[in-house]
Amino acid sequence: MNFDFSDDQKLLKEQVRKFLSDKCGLDRVRKVLDGDEPFAKDVWDGLVEMGLTGTAIPEEYGGLGLGALELCVIAEELGRAAAPVPFSSSVYLASEALIVAGTEAQKQAWLPKLASGEVIGTFAMSEGPTAASPRTVQTSLADGKLNGVKIPVPDGDIADFAVVLVNTGGKGDRALSLALVDLKGAGVTREAIKTIDPTRSHATITFKDAPAELMGTEGEGWSYTGTVFDSAAVLMAFEQVGGAETAMWMARDYALERYAFGRLIGSYQAVKHKIADMYVKLELARSNCYFGAMMLNDKGAELPEAAAAARISATEAYRFAAQENIQVHGGIGYTWEADTQFYFRRSKLLALALGSALEWKDKLVARLEARNAA
Repeated sequence: MNFDFSDDQKLLKEQVRKFLSDKCGLDRVRKVLDGDEPFAKDVWDGLVEMGLTGTAIPEEYGGLGLGALELCVIAEELGRAAAPVPFSSSVYLASEALIVAGTEAQKQAWLPKLASGEVIGTFAMSEGPTAASPRTVQTSLADGKLNGVKIPVPDGDIADFAVVLVNTGGKGDRALSLALVDLKGAGVTREAIKTIDPTRSHATITFKDAPAELMGTEGEGWSYTGTVFDSAAVLMAFEQVGGAETAMWMARDYALERYAFGRLIGSYQAVKHKIADMYVKLELARSNCYFGAMMLNDKGAELPEAAAAARISATEAYRFAAQENIQVHGGIGYTWEADTQFYFRRSKLLALALGSALEWKDKLVARLEARNAA
């Protein structure tokens, strides 16, 4: 069985890498970090021009009609560059939510605009530090009016619309639904908030009688969210693998040029072990990502378990590589001038972007138990 990507997918990967290498070096990431830009608009515009925002959107809605595997190779390159763009919010989450749960009218209205880059979307789920669940979501939808507060919302300060997880008054899992709201409409207040990674903006969004549309079937919001997040978990895991690999090579390259006590630090066993451990965790994560990609592309029955495994292993690989990269660089690795911070910051942000690693471990255990009991 061949788990590798096709020649066309590898070519796409090379094209994306070349573009990001030319237009989104770490100096561009630093410009966003040090400045007032919420994201790198020139980089985003370039990705749009390449058609990447419409990669998995069906052709009848203005997209390229490709698949999950193409998104996976794009995601890995975005992670490698620590790209400061709203790709995950708009493509992995908002676009996928519309495909999964949108009405035909909603798809016709928003998917072509997402594919062309005319609008940016996001997914508003969290309402604070407590994990979102049918028991904790308080934002409500009644009579077409949305009320509540979502925090933090990824790219919520720049998005044009949001898919919002709301309480519609049912019981248990049936309490939640998805709603679509125009963030530039009435009743919406947004405030940018600071996170550990300023190169990816977040916001608090307050809804007060904001006009909103129900998506899909009322009471199926929790199920829809699970489907969207399983897909996003695989894609984000590829981002994490891309970032972890870059952090590993940064550490290796520095170890081969930095001298201490008359020797290259890469000759010391302790440093060798750090980089070897990075590689082991990275390859374990990559294996899980490839299986997750196969399940996602084929809509396999094991996708829920594969997505959770990819998410957990990639989160750990990125956390470890980003942290040990700083350690290998020593004192300079902790300074503002060092580029090691970009991968450390992004590793922390992505680790929480779809729920914590602990939440995904609980999901994996529950899903394995359910499968074994069947």
